[in-house]
Amino acid sequence: MADGAAYLEAHKVPDAITAAVTNVLKTRPADPITAIGELLIKRQKSMVTVMVVGSGGREMAQSLKLAQSDVVDKVLVAPGNGGTSSCHPKISNLADVKDSDIPGLVAAAKQHGVALVAIGPEGPLVAGIADALAAENIPCFGPTKMAAELENSKAWMKEFFTRHGLPTARHVTFTEFAAAKAHVESIDYPVVVKCSGLAGGKGVLMPTTKEETIDALKQVMVDKVFGSAGDQCVVEECLYGPECSVLAFCDGTTAVCMPGAQDHKRALDGDQGLNTGGMGAYARCPCLTKELEEEAAAIIQRTVTALASEGRKYVGVLFAGLMLTKDGPKLLEYNCRMGDPETQVVLPLLDSDLYLIMKACTEGDLASTEIKWSSQSAATVVMAAAGYPGTYAKGAPILGLEVAGAMEGVTVYHAGTKVAGGDIVCNGGRVLAVTGVGANLKDAVGKAYAAVHAIKFDCKEGAMFRTDIAAKAFA
Repeated sequence: MADGAAYLEAHKVPDAITAAVTNVLKTRPADPITAIGELLIKRQKSMVTVMVVGSGGREMAQSLKLAQSDVVDKVLVAPGNGGTSSCHPKISNLADVKDSDIPGLVAAAKQHGVALVAIGPEGPLVAGIADALAAENIPCFGPTKMAAELENSKAWMKEFFTRHGLPTARHVTFTEFAAAKAHVESIDYPVVVKCSGLAGGKGVLMPTTKEETIDALKQVMVDKVFGSAGDQCVVEECLYGPECSVLAFCDGTTAVCMPGAQDHKRALDGDQGLNTGGMGAYARCPCLTKELEEEAAAIIQRTVTALASEGRKYVGVLFAGLMLTKDGPKLLEYNCRMGDPETQVVLPLLDSDLYLIMKACTEGDLASTEIKWSSQSAATVVMAAAGYPGTYAKGAPILGLEVAGAMEGVTVYHAGTKVAGGDIVCNGGRVLAVTGVGANLKDAVGKAYAAVHAIKFDCKEGAMFRTDIAAKAFA
C-alpha cells in the first residue's frame, strides 16, 4: 500500500481518481504498481479531446479552464493566438483552421476525434457551425443558427422581447434614413442608435442631443460606417442605471447564471472616447444585489423557455446585457456566446469542471449538474495597441509576460498576439487581458494593475489601457 501511495505521488495522479486508485490498492495489495498502471491506461483511454473555436482572450480563458479538467486530455484551439500556443501542456493551436471556415472546423473536429466543440465568437454561430457539427454527430457548446438569431439581428431580438413580454426599452426599427430622422425629431426622450447586425461590439452609438442622434443615424444608415450591419437600425430609448452583464449556462431548457460582471466599453478613463469591444471588467458586481440577481435569472430563464417555444432550443452561454433601472432589470441586448472580457473575470471564479458543465448542456442535463463558484473577486485590464479602436500598428514585441504571469493570483490572457521569431508580438487591437483574482475586489484590481505595469509593448507608443477599471464599484 505504501509503494502504491508513493507511485501516486510521483506520477501526480489527479484527485478525481483517488477513490478509484484507493479501491485498487485495497483489492490488489500484492501488486499495486501493475494495478495502478492498468488503471491509468484505462483512464487515459477514457479522456477526451476538446476543440475551442476562436483566437481571443475569451478563448484562452476557456481553454485554460477546460485544461484543468481531469477528463480532458487535449484542448485544440482553432486558430488560437500567441498565448494558446504555449500556455499549458494540454493546449495547442490549429493555426491553419480559421474560425470562419466552418467546413474546415468540422473536418478538423472529425480528424482529431473531438468529443465536444466550444465556440467562442459569434460569427461562426450565426453562420451555422452548431448545425454543421450536429450533422456529423459532434456535440457543440453553442446555439444553432436559428437560436443565434438573438444576436445576429437586434431588430429580430427586439421583436422577440415584445412577443414574450420581456422587459426592455421602447424601440423602433428603421431601414430608411428619412423615416428614422423623422422619428427622432418627433420624440421627447433621449435614445441610443444601434446597428441591427453584427458590428464587433462597436455598433452602438450614444448621442446626447438630437443633432448628434441624427448624425449617428447618418453614420449608420447613409455613410455605412459599420457596413451591412447598419442596413437595419434600431432607435431605442436610453435607459439609466448601472449596467451589468449576466452570463448563463443553458441546455435548451434550464439556465444557470454565473456571477454578474461589469464591462468598460469606452476606450478612455471616465467612460470617455469611442466604444470598443471592451477595455476591462470585474466580477462580482456590488450593484447586482441578491434580489436583482434573482430577477435577472428569472428573465434569462423566461428567455430560454420562450426560445424553446419557438423551436429555437438554446444550448451554450446566453449573455444578457442588463440595465438595472429604478423599475428593475431591463434587457439591453443578448449575445449568443461568452463575453470578452467578461469571460476573463468569470471563469477564474468557477470551481467546477467546465468540460462537465459544457457536456451537460449539450446533453440537456444541466439541472442535475453541480456548479460551484469561488467567493473571491476578479478584475481584468485590457492592454490595447495605441490607436485602438481606430488605426493601430502591429508587430511590437511584448516584454515582461513571464514576470507578470508569475505574480500570485494573476493570469495574462492573450488576445491579439502571435509568435514571430521566437517572440510574442502584438497582432491586434486588444492585445492582452490581464486578470487578477483576490479575496475582494480591491485586492483583485491591485493584482491586475501590478501585472499590467510589469508588461511593456516595445514600441514608441507603448500600450494603451484604462486606469480606472472597477472604480465605479468603489464610488
